[in-house]
Amino acid sequence: MLKMDTDVLHFLRDFVGLFKGVQEEKIADLLTRSRLASFEANEAIVEFGEEGNFLGVMIDGEAEVSYGDDSGQRHRLAVLKPGDVFGEMSLMTGDRTTADVIGLAHCRAVIVPQDVFSSFVVSAPAAIRYVSKLIADRAKGSADPQDRTLARAALSRSEDPYGLSLHTEVPMTLLVINCGSSSLKYNLFNTGDEAFNARGLVERIGSDRTLHTCTFKGSETVHVLPPGTHEEAFRAVLQTLASPEVGALRDLKDIAAVGHRVVHGGERFSTPTLIDEDVIAEIERLGQLAPLHNPINLAGIRAARQLLPLVPQVAVFDTAFHHTLPPYAYLYGLPMEYYENKGVRRYGFHGMSHFYVALKAAQFLRRPFNELEIVSCHLGNGASLCAIDHGRSVDTSMGMTPTEGLIMGTRCGDLDPGVFTFLARSEDLSVEGMERLINKESGLLGMSGISNDMREVEAAADAGNTHALLALKTFSYRIKKYIGAYCAAMHGVDAVIFTGGIGQGSAGVRSLACQGLAFMGIVIDEEKNRQAKGFLQVCDISAEDSAVRVLVVPTDEERMIARETLRVLDLRYVSEIIAQQKQLPVPIEISAHHVHLSREHVEALFGPGHQLTHHSDLSQPGQFACKEMVNLVGPKGRVDRVRVLGPERKATQVEIAMTEQFKLGVSPPVRESGDIENTPGLTLEGTAGSVVLDKGVICAHRHIHMSPEDALRFGLKDRNRVRIRVETGRDLIFGDVVVRVSPSFKLAMHLDTDEGNAASITTGMVGFVDGIQPD
Repeated sequence: MLKMDTDVLHFLRDFVGLFKGVQEEKIADLLTRSRLASFEANEAIVEFGEEGNFLGVMIDGEAEVSYGDDSGQRHRLAVLKPGDVFGEMSLMTGDRTTADVIGLAHCRAVIVPQDVFSSFVVSAPAAIRYVSKLIADRAKGSADPQDRTLARAALSRSEDPYGLSLHTEVPMTLLVINCGSSSLKYNLFNTGDEAFNARGLVERIGSDRTLHTCTFKGSETVHVLPPGTHEEAFRAVLQTLASPEVGALRDLKDIAAVGHRVVHGGERFSTPTLIDEDVIAEIERLGQLAPLHNPINLAGIRAARQLLPLVPQVAVFDTAFHHTLPPYAYLYGLPMEYYENKGVRRYGFHGMSHFYVALKAAQFLRRPFNELEIVSCHLGNGASLCAIDHGRSVDTSMGMTPTEGLIMGTRCGDLDPGVFTFLARSEDLSVEGMERLINKESGLLGMSGISNDMREVEAAADAGNTHALLALKTFSYRIKKYIGAYCAAMHGVDAVIFTGGIGQGSAGVRSLACQGLAFMGIVIDEEKNRQAKGFLQVCDISAEDSAVRVLVVPTDEERMIARETLRVLDLRYVSEIIAQQKQLPVPIEISAHHVHLSREHVEALFGPGHQLTHHSDLSQPGQFACKEMVNLVGPKGRVDRVRVLGPERKATQVEIAMTEQFKLGVSPPVRESGDIENTPGLTLEGTAGSVVLDKGVICAHRHIHMSPEDALRFGLKDRNRVRIRVETGRDLIFGDVVVRVSPSFKLAMHLDTDEGNAASITTGMVGFVDGIQPD
């Protein structure tokens, strides 16, 4: 951090517009939490594709802002001089930096970290206005198509676009804990140097054969521990990590945060959460949904809080990634009272694994995560598939418990419920006996009669064992069936991922699971498949003519937990800002069904040369309702007199509410506006003709429009996700609300008619930002 430099302080106060009218004490406080960096001629201050996590202010010297195109030609965008500000666009958009900033001569700049800048600006209205105007002016001066192209290029060229390397500007140490019934698995991550990472396992906790194995810098240390509790095992872990023998920690105070894997988060926990007494109580209550897991996870949490009382602790939930499942994917065909009163529904598991490998695949393919359709196959002793549509889990094979779905090591997977009553009568099985049968005695073990280990089952199948061969084929067939179902659910697929012990290690299972899927564009190269080193690196096993990329991706749930823990820490300053702005209202508008039309479709529906006719202004500047209306015609029915909104767009888009799906007979996904790939179409009828759309129908993702000034006031940036609290007679919190920031926007939250009706909301009411959710 910067030691107070009065010359720099006076320069900022007197010559930098950002600080005009700001009290000198506030500027001084900002400086003490920032750093003054020196750069030489041709040295990079900012590199293309970096994460934009600071604001820079030039103090002296000059720097060039430029980018290089694919031919190697450089294009100068600006020259920064003393007093100029840079980095504000990436801070606001959340995009990777889209230009290089290179010193033209020796220069100095104050580098203000994002959290410091946000905390400063929220209490300085003049600074908010200055930055907002700067962003608006620069947005006007840039061509949007080129700007988005540069943003995509920055993402694709980044070596770590999704923060999986865990690198932080200020190095810190994170501890990740994963407690089992008689084990404690842990990983220590150093965000400054991975050479200082450590991992370990305490197994057989409570027995007289308790063993602790710790690996650090390639050396393995093994200790036999006396019988004890999880807390005593955790104490031994900390002592070993900080001992002279291992030396992974100099002091326990070096631990910046602890991330805990928690299996079940129910419907409440849709994101990683900072642990307090209320969170602990809720995890304990949810133990009825995961009696074999949540109580054990709590044991680890309580041990860590007891031994590290001042260290932030974060709960990362297996179920959280699946909170975006739509009701028709998570509900069972039971009376609704069982869902409403007992929470009986599909929750899904392996969330951190599915999320990690999907991000890793997007990084490998150099494509934005939120534009891909992915089927993720986590295959191990526990196994599940997940359909990931444009960054959202929309279906998954595990259900209310990890027993549903695929055949697993000892779990039966999908089963006719009638089997339970049949066996209860014919075998006189108790509830406990039934649970033991479906969870401990079935799956590969029960079918093969040999083992729950796929390696042993495959070896027996190769030797001619009929039961083992049948178990292998049935296991693989179930995977293939789910892949096909999830491709249908998403209306397409870009990539199929295999991960987990079996997914990474069994070429035979991968081959069987993909055979016969060529008609869906899924074809693997058998030689690549056999040679894949699935535990070491991402492997592309697709055939050259495969339209779909088939990848083997090593999973790393502990790294993903560490990433989510980091994001919770990073967003704490935003939460503090939001707490200060709790009563700042957000106007709510109910968005009825409507249509956006392209120029081609305007003429096809209303005649050659027709121009859309202004009817009334909408709340967003430049947007208007048109006099023109169209009829929507689907396979089942129609919705007449749907308003067209202007101005024209590049592509036609139809936005409807969930309830209108059934009337029309279409099943559109929940998407952000403009994201229409692999969406259903329908027919539009106008006064002069009709248009058959092959895509373009969506249910709009709930969102908030914000100007840069609004976003700065809340400490938010484009594409953040927040919770909105609405206080009506039927109070409700809307989660997963996408923030969209643009100089052309006016503050307003948009809900569709179904969402408005759910909380008795009408246009003109207000909501309040209740909290931010990690991306």
